[in-house]
Amino acid sequence: MRHVWLIFFLMTSLLVQAQSQKHNLNDQLHSLNWDIIGTVKFELSETNELNPIYTSAIKRFENKPFELKGYLIPIKTGQKQQKFLLATLPINQCFFCGQNGVPIMIMIEMEKPVSYTEKPITVVGVLKLEQKDASYAPPISIKNARLKTT
Repeated sequence: MRHVWLIFFLMTSLLVQAQSQKHNLNDQLHSLNWDIIGTVKFELSETNELNPIYTSAIKRFENKPFELKGYLIPIKTGQKQQKFLLATLPINQCFFCGQNGVPIMIMIEMEKPVSYTEKPITVVGVLKLEQKDASYAPPISIKNARLKTT
């Protein structure tokens, strides 16, 4: 019983410490293209679907090449990723705390798998906008993407 209390105490103290760590504001990525994606608003329907409302600012890029720099957020395990989320914050930043809520994330579908990295990557591909429930999958994606090398 003594060991259980010790483990409980250690886990609690680690949790409190993790929650008290500040976000590194330098990790947040900003760009004109992220601002364009940020123009998308969402509306809750009568059937509880979260539907995207696309502005003219983003519609003009639909089905055209689009470049975006962000952090790779895997949706499946593995060192190589072909389909993943791209976000303005790294995976180690808490998405569900702070004043700004969940950061913008879009789906990336690569032509070829890429290795996982914690550093920002830049992808170039075709921007796709879909009318689907954002509660289940990102309605914005970049398809046929490839890494941009500098």
